[in-house]
Amino acid sequence: MTHIDCRQLRPDPKDGRISAAPKSDRDPADAADAADTLDAVVVGAGLSGLYQLHRLRQLGLAAVILEAGADLGGTWYWNRYPGARCDIESLSYSYSFSPELDQEWEWSERYASQPEILRYIHHVADRFDLRRDIVLRTRVTRAAYDEDRHLWQLYTDTGRAVTTRFLILATGCMSTPQAPRIPGAGSFAGAIHHTARWPREEVSFTGKRIAVIGTGSSGVQVIPAIAQEAAALTVLQRTPAYVLPAHNRPLHPAELSEFKVTYPEFRQAQRRSRGGTVFEPPTRSALEADELERTAAYEAAWDTGFLNGMLRTYTDILTDEKANETAAEFVRSKIRSIVADPVTAELLCPRFPFATKRPCLGTDYYATYNLPHVSLVDLRTTPIERITPRGIRTSDREHELDMIVLATGFDALTGSQLAIDIVGKGGATLQKRWADGPRNYLGLVSADFPNLFTILGPLSPSVLTNIAVALEQQIDWITDCIAHLRHNGLTEIDATAQAEAHWVASTAELAGRTLYPSVDSWYTGANIPGKPHTFLAYTGGLDRYRKECDAAARDGYTGFTLSAAH
Repeated sequence: MTHIDCRQLRPDPKDGRISAAPKSDRDPADAADAADTLDAVVVGAGLSGLYQLHRLRQLGLAAVILEAGADLGGTWYWNRYPGARCDIESLSYSYSFSPELDQEWEWSERYASQPEILRYIHHVADRFDLRRDIVLRTRVTRAAYDEDRHLWQLYTDTGRAVTTRFLILATGCMSTPQAPRIPGAGSFAGAIHHTARWPREEVSFTGKRIAVIGTGSSGVQVIPAIAQEAAALTVLQRTPAYVLPAHNRPLHPAELSEFKVTYPEFRQAQRRSRGGTVFEPPTRSALEADELERTAAYEAAWDTGFLNGMLRTYTDILTDEKANETAAEFVRSKIRSIVADPVTAELLCPRFPFATKRPCLGTDYYATYNLPHVSLVDLRTTPIERITPRGIRTSDREHELDMIVLATGFDALTGSQLAIDIVGKGGATLQKRWADGPRNYLGLVSADFPNLFTILGPLSPSVLTNIAVALEQQIDWITDCIAHLRHNGLTEIDATAQAEAHWVASTAELAGRTLYPSVDSWYTGANIPGKPHTFLAYTGGLDRYRKECDAAARDGYTGFTLSAAH
C-alpha cells in the first residue's frame, strides 16, 4: 500500500470514511483505491503509540495513529496537575531504541516533571518525523472485524471511518479516569477538577479553601503542591498509601556525561531485568536477618529514593506476610516520626501489606500534614454524604470549600479497551468476553479478536514494571509478528482458546504466589463498582515474560492460528 500523509486525511462527505487527499503528482481517480484501507491503525499517541508507529514505518506500512486528545503525549498530556512527575528515574524511564536519542537528550532532574517528559515526547515525535501520521481529536468508538476480508472497520466520534488490517491499542494502562459518583456534584458553586483531566490553563489556589479527594499517586503529588498556595487544604482519605521519599534533585552535566558512556550496557541490563530497572537482586529472606540488620537495610532503602527500594532488600517481602510486616512497620515508624500529631500520623499509617497497592514516591508528603492550614479527614469513619453548593458534607460536618480536586485514580488496564465497542468473530464483543475478567494470550491477543494487539494491557507485566522497557518489548514482538505474517503471505493471527485459557490460569497462579491478590486495589479492579475482582497484571517479571513471548514466536507462533484471507 502507498504511504498516507495524515495531514492529507479527509473525511468523505458521503460516508465519513478516512481517505487520503489526492497527491498533486498522481491521478485523483487512482488515489481513493490506494488509500481506502490502511495496513495498521494505532490508537493512542503516548509513549507506546509513537514507538509503535516508528516500528511500523520501518516495515514500510501505511499506518496512522488516531488520538482522542488535542495533542500527543498520552498520560503526560492529560495528567498536567501541579506536582505531576514520573516515579521512575528519568534516565531509566525513556526510550532505549535509539542510542543517538540517548546521547542527545539532557534530563534536568532525577525524576522528571510532567512538562519535561512532555517536551521529551514532542522531541521524539519531531526527531523521527511522526506527526504527519497522527490524527488528533479523533476518538475510536467502535471496531468491528470483517471475518471474510480479515480487516477491522473502525468508527470514530468525528464521523470518520477507517478500514485497517491490524489494529493496535496503545490506549494506556492508566488512562480512563475514575470519578466517584457523589450526590450533588452538579450543585457545587466552585470548580471541580480531576487530576487526570486537568485544565490546560493555569489553576490558581491562592487564598482558596480546597479539598483533595484521594491519596494515591496523583494525590500524593498534588497535595504538597496545593498546600504551598492554598489558604486551607482538606485531604479526604479513604485508604492511606505507603509513601517513600523521592529524594529528587537536579542532574549535573558531569554525571550525565559519565552515565551516557555506559548507556548501551545499561539499556541491555534493563531489557534483561525483572522489572525494567537495574539493581542487584536480594538473596535472603527478611526473616533470616535480625532486627538491627533489617532496620539498617530498610534505612538504606528509604534513603535511596527508589520506588521499589524496599522490595529490593529481601526476597520475600511480597510473598510472606511476616516478612512483609517488617517492611510495613518500618514505613509506619517513619510516618510517626515525621507527622507531629499522633492521631493524624496513625490515620496516615497503612494497615495492609506493603506494596500490595502501588507504593508512591513523594516529596514532603507526610511533612505537609504538619502545616497549620492542612487537615486530614478519615472517610472510613466520616464518609462523604454529598456535595453541596458550599462544599462537601461528611457524616459529621460540612466542609466549606472554593475548589474540589478529584485524585480518584483510574479504571486501570482494561478501562481504555472496554471503552471501545469491539466486535470480533461471530459477533463476540470484548465487553461480554471480559465480563468475568480479562482474557487473552501473552497479554497481547484475545481469542476471536484477530489482528487486534494490546500494548501494556491486562495480563502483561505493564504496571508492575518500568513501562518504558515493557512497551518496547511488546511493540518489538508485535512488529516482528506483523513482518512474519506479511513475509509469508498471511493476513490473520488469532489466539487459540486453549492458549488463552492456559495463560489466564497461569497468570492467576503466579499472582496467587504473592500477597497482591489478598488486598482490594486497582490492581484487582476493586476501585471500580461492578468490575470483576481479578488480579490484572502478570507477576512473573519482565524477564520471564520476554522469554514466554520469544518462545511462542520462535516455535512458529504456538498458541496462535495463522491464516490468509481467501
